[in-house]
Amino acid sequence: MKQIILGTAGHIDHGKTSLIKALTGTDTDRLLEEKRRGITIELGFAALDLPGGLRVGVIDVPGHERFVKNMVAGATGIDVVAMVIAADEGVMPQTREHLNICSLLGVSHGLVALTKTDMVDEDWLGLVTEDVREFLKGSFLEDAPVVRVSAVTGQGLDDFKRTLDQICEKIPDQPPQGLFRLPVDRVFTMRGFGTVITGTIVSGKVALGDAVEIFPVNVRSKVRGLQVHNDSVPEAREGMRTAINFQGVDKSAVLRGNVVAMPGTLAPSYMVDISLTLLPHLDRPFKTRTLVRFHTGTSEVLGKVVLLGMDELEPGGSAMAQMRLETPVCLVKDDRFVIRGTSPVDTVGGGVVLNPVPKKHKSGGTKAREELLNIASASPKELVSLTTAAAGYSGASFRELLLMCNLPEKKLADLCQGLLSKKELVQAGREAKIFVHQFVMRDLEKRALDHLAAYHKANPLKPGMPKEELKSKFPSVVDPKVFHQMLEILERQGRLVTAEDLVRLAEHKAELAGEGAELEKKIAASMRDAGLMPPTPKDLSGTMGASEKRILEILTHMAEKKDLVKVKQDLFFDKTAIEDLRQRLVAYLKDKGEIGTPEFKDMTGASRKFVIPLIEYFDSQKVTLRIGDTRKLREGA
Repeated sequence: MKQIILGTAGHIDHGKTSLIKALTGTDTDRLLEEKRRGITIELGFAALDLPGGLRVGVIDVPGHERFVKNMVAGATGIDVVAMVIAADEGVMPQTREHLNICSLLGVSHGLVALTKTDMVDEDWLGLVTEDVREFLKGSFLEDAPVVRVSAVTGQGLDDFKRTLDQICEKIPDQPPQGLFRLPVDRVFTMRGFGTVITGTIVSGKVALGDAVEIFPVNVRSKVRGLQVHNDSVPEAREGMRTAINFQGVDKSAVLRGNVVAMPGTLAPSYMVDISLTLLPHLDRPFKTRTLVRFHTGTSEVLGKVVLLGMDELEPGGSAMAQMRLETPVCLVKDDRFVIRGTSPVDTVGGGVVLNPVPKKHKSGGTKAREELLNIASASPKELVSLTTAAAGYSGASFRELLLMCNLPEKKLADLCQGLLSKKELVQAGREAKIFVHQFVMRDLEKRALDHLAAYHKANPLKPGMPKEELKSKFPSVVDPKVFHQMLEILERQGRLVTAEDLVRLAEHKAELAGEGAELEKKIAASMRDAGLMPPTPKDLSGTMGASEKRILEILTHMAEKKDLVKVKQDLFFDKTAIEDLRQRLVAYLKDKGEIGTPEFKDMTGASRKFVIPLIEYFDSQKVTLRIGDTRKLREGA
């Protein structure tokens, strides 16, 4: 069945609560202070059955100017507004402010309840009705029905229900869209049940047993119970006034303004990119960096509005801006908001969220302004492209794309899969999905190839560049998954080769030519002849007429090719001599069980200068195991 939420709006003492009680039988003023003072302070809730069989959830809001923040919290998620205007007073300040708030929050359906008709005569009613019609011109209620009612006599109540029924019939029934989100407007405890929260589900759906998370406090729990209009249900969906009973959550851990969602789906942010429209009646321009009260969902947060590309905005004007908040909020694209001043506390404007998790924009923000203009008119497919392009080398996570597109997970996954198949996106990581725009990945690949070419030119004898060294050439924002995905792509294309911790261009070969090749031959012969008492780089430099640095470079190259064995920093041995010694050592240990340094020295026929590094080399190669002053053969050696 279609889910509709009706919200009241209007000036204090114009009869909103009395009207709801007359229509539903429920007194929505539940607090002792409300009853003592005779005014609504907190949000009230009821259910109204219409003639056509539809049950409508009702949110009654306070009318006093001091409680407008509560009114904004209640207006979030309503489908239809009942603008309540008392016949004996007509349009008043909060009538105007509440109408502006409903308009800024995107409410587009409603009717006018002209209350207290029993207190005026017919002539006065006619004048008030004309005045109301004039007031509503140009607003979303310009053509709305005006129903005359009296909560005292019951006059017009049936007419109100019939009219509301007709309006609700015109509102299309939408399947649950986007992520499950319920902004919390009440938290309380019930004996035998524990913590209960209430709110209107603004998108998605939730079922008994679902794991949920409360943002931004990061409290996780399970849904123990669900109620809609005081009836227990197995599932609740978008548009329903819902009470959720949580498992193991303390009441003090949850506040109005928090948002209940599926675990890990929302992201707290101290900044929000917005499209802002000011109300036309303001008496002066709105300056950038003005401190305001930012109302969205059921939360109220202080923050500064940074206008992008301008220093001030004229009344009635629109601009792209960034909210910089004192406490984090959890939003998705296209969420609506209202901003109110701090002194005086009145409604200034509102609009829609364009990026719920943006980066901080530079002063001026002309480029950011253009990007937001593109985002404002983008389709979901275009949003994925814009978001991944803006994310650069970091890539955009699946969660970030969910927040920017506000689509059900399955629908977004299908959209991303389509872009992957067209090679417009590249995915890095299988579990924690990171998506990179194809242009960004191509740029990353080109830069990697350029760095490798430069490395090979500077180090022609090295077989490859350490992967970590290559990664260090990129900004720290490069996600490791993106970096490794880039290497995999280039390797599949046959453009580079990875081996253990090294990476090289496919065409690179660490070879010597000319003078270098001749030196390599001479060094190889010298090392073979020397056996287990090889010359040092300094010795070879003296006999071969090359610099010690050049000799060490060639020795290292030969070791990397496995022609020599590097035992320590500047000590290299012929590989055949080392292999012969290893075989003799293993045979000795199998026969004798252990060997001391003097016996090992006799086996090598070398001086102590070479003996100690050699026996330690065999330790490092896990051929021998040192026990005290002797070595034994390692198991498996």
